[in-house]
Amino acid sequence: MIQTKKENDFSQGSIPRNIMSLALPMTAAQLVNVLYSLVDRIYLGRLPGTSHLALTGLGVTLPIISIVMGFANLCGTGGSPLCSISRGKGDDEEAERVMGNAFALLIALGLAITAFFLVLKRPILYAFGASDDTFPYADDYMTIYLCGTLFVMVSLGMNPFINAQGFGRIGMMTVVLGAAANIILDPIFIFDFGLGMGVKGAALATVISQGLSAIWVMRFLTGKKALLKLRRAYVRMEAGRTKNIVALGLSGFFMNMTNSLVQIVCNATLQAWGGDLYVGVMTIINSIREAVFMPVHGLTNGSQPVTGYNYGARKYTRVRQSIRFSVGVTVAYSALVWVVTMVFPGALIRIFNSEPDILRVGVPALRIYFCMFIFMSLQSSGQAVLVSLGRSRQAIFFSLLRKAFINAPLTVLLPMWGMGTTGVFVAEAVSQLVGGLASFLTMYINVYRLLGRLPDDGPPPAKWVH
Repeated sequence: MIQTKKENDFSQGSIPRNIMSLALPMTAAQLVNVLYSLVDRIYLGRLPGTSHLALTGLGVTLPIISIVMGFANLCGTGGSPLCSISRGKGDDEEAERVMGNAFALLIALGLAITAFFLVLKRPILYAFGASDDTFPYADDYMTIYLCGTLFVMVSLGMNPFINAQGFGRIGMMTVVLGAAANIILDPIFIFDFGLGMGVKGAALATVISQGLSAIWVMRFLTGKKALLKLRRAYVRMEAGRTKNIVALGLSGFFMNMTNSLVQIVCNATLQAWGGDLYVGVMTIINSIREAVFMPVHGLTNGSQPVTGYNYGARKYTRVRQSIRFSVGVTVAYSALVWVVTMVFPGALIRIFNSEPDILRVGVPALRIYFCMFIFMSLQSSGQAVLVSLGRSRQAIFFSLLRKAFINAPLTVLLPMWGMGTTGVFVAEAVSQLVGGLASFLTMYINVYRLLGRLPDDGPPPAKWVH
C-alpha cells in the first residue's frame, strides 16, 4: 500500500531550514545524551579518597558500552535511512515494515549481548585494561549496566525512526528525559548524603534513566502522532529487510566497534607503559571528545533524513545543497572546538579531576589528541552522506580505515618506536588526518560531483544499489 502523506516533506522549502529543524533538537539531544556517562564520570571523579581508581575503573568499561551502542546503531542507523528513502518514494507501508524488522533485530541482539558479557565480564575487563585495583569498580558498574541493555538498545536504536519522520523535538525529548533523570539520581545514589552506593549507584541511575527513555520512544512510535507506526504485525525479522538494514547499519556499527577497539588497545597500551594514571587521563580525554563531538553527530544525523528523502524523491540539486550546508557548518564548528582545546586544555580537564598528576599528564596529551580534530569532523560528514544515500560499502570501509587500519596499529607501534605513552595520543591525531581526508575526498569525487551531472527527476546511477 503506497500512501502520499505530505507531512514533513523535505523536498519542499529551504534546505538549511529543513536540516536545522532536525539538527538543532538532535544536537541538543546528543549533547544531553552524553550526560548519561559524563555525569557519572564527573561525580565519580569527586568521590572522597577513591576518585582516581573509580574513574579509571569506569574508563575500562567504556569499550563494552561502545559495543552495546554499536549494536543499537546497527539497527537504528541501518533502518532509519531506509525509512527516509521509502517515505521519499511515498511507500509508507515499506517504511513501517523496515521499522518493525529493526525492532525485532534490536531485541534479539540485546538479549544475546547481555548474556555474553555477563558470563565473560571478568576476563574481558582485565583484557580491556583493568588492574587488580580498578577491577572491583569496573565490575560493579558493568554488572548493573548490562542488566539494562535492552533499555539502552531500544532508546538508542529506535529513536532514529522518530527523527526520520521529522519529529526532531520528540527525538530530543527521548534523551532529555533520561539525562535529566540521570543528573538527579546520580548524586542521590552515589554519595554518602544519599544512598552511598558509589559506582553501583552511578550504574543504577543510568539504567533507570535509559528505561524512562525507552518507554518514551515506544509510547510515541505506537501512538497516534507518529506518521510511521511500530505495528505488531511487522515486528519480525525477514531475510531481505534484515540484510538491507544490517548492510547499511554496518557503517555506524563499525564506527562504534572500532571506537571500542581503539579504547581497548589504548587502555591496554597505556596500562603497560604508564599505569592507571594514564588510563585515567585517557578516560577524561575520551569524555571531552564525546562532549565536543556530539554537535557534529547531531548535525550529520539531522541532515541524513533530508538528504535521503530528497534522494528518494530524485531531487539531486537539493541533495547537493544539503551536503554543502552540513559540511560547511560542521567545519566551522570544528574549527571553534580546535581553538578551545588548544587554548584551554587545563580548564577542560578540571571538569573531571584536578589532581596535579592528572593535569601534568593530561594537558599535553589533550593538545596532541585534538590537533587534527577538523579532519575527524570531515570524516563524519563524508560518511553521513554515504549512509544517507544507501552507499553502505564505502561508509563501512572508512569506518574501518581510520580506527582499525590506522589508529589501532599505530597505538601499539609508536610507543615501541621510542615515543612511549605520547605515541598513543599521536596515533589518534595521525588517524584523524588520514582517515578524514580519505573519507571526505571520496564522497566529494564519487557522490557530490556525480550528482551534479544528473538531472532532477532522473534515475539514480545504475551502480548505486540500496
